[in-house]
Amino acid sequence: MLEALAFFLCGVVFALFLGWQKHRYFSFSAQKPADYAQESREFDLRRHLNGPLLCEGVIYGPTGRVTSRFVGHFDARWDGDSGVMTERFEYDSGDTQNREWALELREDGTLHMTASDLVGAGTGQLCGSALQMHYRMKLPEDAGGHVLSVTDWMYLTPNGTIVNRSQFRKYGIKVAELVATLRRKEDM
Repeated sequence: MLEALAFFLCGVVFALFLGWQKHRYFSFSAQKPADYAQESREFDLRRHLNGPLLCEGVIYGPTGRVTSRFVGHFDARWDGDSGVMTERFEYDSGDTQNREWALELREDGTLHMTASDLVGAGTGQLCGSALQMHYRMKLPEDAGGHVLSVTDWMYLTPNGTIVNRSQFRKYGIKVAELVATLRRKEDM
């Protein structure tokens, strides 16, 4: 009996170890800005994330199924290294959401950002053709008012379209994922 319990516990520990290894080295969370340092295309927020933008995307729930579709109308304006980006989301449910980001791009490629639904300030790191951001977001009260930790990646494609992938976590557990594209309205 004791031998069977010890074997079972060793199996549990091994499974947890494998899960941790997968998360650390083979998942969305495993990528680092330095992974994109050798990219030939430079993601310049003041150029690529500027002016009127159209954002189209989907949100996946915790089971991996699409829970919402949206279209966003963004407008980003820069004054040197300081920017403001306004967003208006229109969801397939008929709901709308507005957000305004204050952005500060620093000389070392880091980004400091604030918005009314963030808890504290967010941080980001530009490297090559990618931007990684981390922030904590408070959902509206009608959506539960939960505070979620967000890892947000934006990838610049060769034609200037930006692909955005975000994961939202509560207590370290993924509760939602977003995939979207952003492109300049003039390019359409």
